[in-house]
Amino acid sequence: MQETTIFLVLMCIGAAFVQRVSGFGFGIFIMTVLPYLMPSYGEATTLSGLCALSTSLFIAIRNRKYLKWNKLWFLLIVFLISSFFAVHFVSQAADGLLKTFLGIMLIIASLWFFLLAGKVHLKPNKPTQTVLGTLSGIMGGLFGMQGPPAVLYFVETTDSKEEYMAIAQTYFLIGNVMMTFYRAYYGFLTTTVLTDYCFGIFGVIAGTMLGSYAFKKMSLPILKKIIYAYMAISGIICLLN
Repeated sequence: MQETTIFLVLMCIGAAFVQRVSGFGFGIFIMTVLPYLMPSYGEATTLSGLCALSTSLFIAIRNRKYLKWNKLWFLLIVFLISSFFAVHFVSQAADGLLKTFLGIMLIIASLWFFLLAGKVHLKPNKPTQTVLGTLSGIMGGLFGMQGPPAVLYFVETTDSKEEYMAIAQTYFLIGNVMMTFYRAYYGFLTTTVLTDYCFGIFGVIAGTMLGSYAFKKMSLPILKKIIYAYMAISGIICLLN
């Protein structure tokens, strides 16, 4: 039990670090292990969401003066609707099936970022927001990793890294708060989740602080390549287990 708690805190440090440096990736990082630490897959996504919203809260508050709601609200509404149905699916599906889907999604996301990131340019219009918001909601509800589709849009529509960080973290904050309510409705917000969150929050704080320092010092392209390789390996492990 003690070893599991220590491992959870370390993973929260890593996930919060990734989120602070790149603006997304908390769920991608931590969901490679949480389904194997928690009693059920639904509880794993709930704990991931609680810790992720805490990370986003710290960053969003720090960058709040750069926030522009007109670039956020429509995508967020689409996300909130689609994520509700995705969480409902999690409440009905078997854990084994969901872990298989998770493995496939990790591999697809890794290949996407390795091969296509930076090469796809999106138009900032309502149809684009509808598609990406829906995809983000599905990925968030099913896997706790709503970041990639939303980040693709925010990168294209923001004018500075501060504005990108403010909009992205507000999106993740509100989205994870609402998904926590959805998951609580379906019984995933358990005593185990809340207990683990009380330990995980220390890792979140530490990882966010380390990420703030590294944000100014580290080469982002190198960090991203390490993360994407980790995602691919974790996805393969999910499929083999």
